[in-house]
Parts: sequence; structure tokens; C-alpha cells
Amino acid sequence: MKRNELRAMLLEQPYDALVLTSEISRRYATGFHSTAGAVYLSAKQAVFFTDFRYVEAAHAAIKDFEVREIKAGQSYSALINELLDEDGAKKVALEDKTLTYAEFMSWGTALHATAVRLEDGVEQLRMCKEEDEVEKIVAAQRIAEQALEEVLNDIKVGVTEKEIAARLTYLMLHYGAENMSFDPIVVSGANSSKPHGVPGEKTIGAGDFVTMDFGCIYDGYCSDMTRTVAVGHVTDEMQTVYDTVLNAQLAGIAACKAGVTGRDVDAAGRKIIEAAGYGDAFGHGFGHGVGLEIHEAPVASPRGEAPLPAGSIVTAEPGIYLPGKFGVRIEDMLYVIEDGCIDLTDASKQLIVL
Repeated sequence: MKRNELRAMLLEQPYDALVLTSEISRRYATGFHSTAGAVYLSAKQAVFFTDFRYVEAAHAAIKDFEVREIKAGQSYSALINELLDEDGAKKVALEDKTLTYAEFMSWGTALHATAVRLEDGVEQLRMCKEEDEVEKIVAAQRIAEQALEEVLNDIKVGVTEKEIAARLTYLMLHYGAENMSFDPIVVSGANSSKPHGVPGEKTIGAGDFVTMDFGCIYDGYCSDMTRTVAVGHVTDEMQTVYDTVLNAQLAGIAACKAGVTGRDVDAAGRKIIEAAGYGDAFGHGFGHGVGLEIHEAPVASPRGEAPLPAGSIVTAEPGIYLPGKFGVRIEDMLYVIEDGCIDLTDASKQLIVL
């Protein structure tokens, strides 16, 4: 129960109450999605405020928080002040990373308690997924994989990148996605050397690599995967690069377990790419956390100094990008456990030539 986890965190900190205003944190706490609202939590009270547009649905969906409506003309700060006064709260923590400086100062002026920075509290909790969270991420991944299986039938000479991206989007929605985790990346031929290239009107040609990076949201939780396929045939260089990326990914996966730093996981994969002579062509990190957000803590990159916690989910996505020629990326999602990791991605990683 997220309320209990947040309350336990609250009791360990030097403040009396917690106010969550960001959309992601509100959803994490309550399980309910809305574009407007605020969560108040103290040792005595757990209240979710929202407006008329969401209040009926919130009453039906939220079990662990009292739901109260904010009326037209009322302010969240005034309603929260009533709770602060009831609790005798002296310090209240606000999400300083999602509020602008002006917003933080405005809240601090309006509230009847001293506003302090929450810092990374909620993000730290969100790193370690509970069983139901993992199940939702896996469900999102299975939807993405089903879309991939079907879209392979559409990848052929003369089809545009945008058409494949649109088809992936349709298929994921068709099979039950709530939305996309991000706009699908579909790049081919020389465009595939751009790690975050935008699908365009370029048509797929014979001998092209096609890199597809995509994922969807299921009940609030994201999936993320990348597969690179070839059309018609591959050159020896293309096969070598593909095999190098795959071996780098497998090395990083083998190194991934609880307690190992993200930097060391990254290094295990990066070493393979550097040894093959492509070190300068791998310019991003090995992976990132996935959950309610498509990019969240922890990270598996050269800057990932913190140990990966058990229960976190990180991607494994090394790549090699050769400007003007082609690029290859392969991406899975890993569930980190004490003695290793579980690959949550079922799709084959062997090179497919269509």
C-alpha cells in the first residue's frame, strides 16, 4: 500500500506532513491519474484533493485516501492549511524538483507550516517496484511485443518510417495500451545512426537497417524496447556491428545485479564495444530506470555511481552509430534481483532479415 510506504518515509524525516503536487507522484500515491490535484499525508490524515472533473472517478477508484473536492474559487493551499492546522504541523515537505522556484516560494508563503524540500524521497521509493507494478510493466511489454510481431509484416521496401511508426502506435493501442511511453522512434538506413531520430518520409530501401525504439503504458506503467532488423540483406560490416551490440548487451545483463553500480553495468557492455573498435560510436548510457516514467532512477551509465537496488527495473540498450552509414541498438528491460536480473523482454534478439 503506497500510503503506508509514504507514511513510513514521513516518520523517518524531520517534517510533519507531505504535499505531493506532481502528476506522477499523485498517481504513485493514489493509483489515480488526473491532470489536477494534490495529495496531503501526515501521521493522522491521508487526503486527495481534486476538482469537479475528476472527483466522481476518484471516489470510485481511490481506496487508501479520503477524496475531497476543491470548489471553484478555492485554493489547494487554503484547503491544505486546514489540515495542517488540525495536525498542528510545523514543517511540510514539498516536491522541490517538480515545482519551479516561484511555485515553491508561493506555496511556502501560503502555507501555515514551514515548507522544506522533499528532495528524492518519492523517487527513492519508486525505484523498488512491488509485484503489481512489475506485472503492469510486463503487461505493457507484452503489448509492445505483440505490436512488433505484427509490424514486421509491414516493413518492406518503399514503406516510409512514419508509416511504420503510425502502425506501431495503432497496434499498441489496439492491444490494450493506455498510451505510448513516448513517440515511437523508427529510423532506417543512414537515419538509423541517429539514436533519437524522428520518423520521416524516408522510404525503407533494400539493404537498410530499421531501428525501432518504442513502448507503451499499461495502467500507468511504461515499457521500453528497441529492435533493429534488416531488409533484404546485410553486409559483413552490418553483421559485425549487430553482433558486437548484442554481445555488449549480454555482457551488461550478466553484470547486472543488486548492489552493483550502474557505472559497472555500463562498463561491462561498453568494454565489448570498445574492444571491437567502436568505442566512439557508443555515446549514450547503457540503460535507465523504467516505471511510471519512461526515464527514472536508477541509471546504468558512466554517471551511475549508486548501487542498483533489488526490485528496480532498468533497460539494457547499448548501441553503435556510424554517421552516414547506419546504426544498431538492442534494448530489453531488466528486473534487478539480489543474485542477478530477470530479462522481462521476450522478443528475440537474433538479427531478423526481412
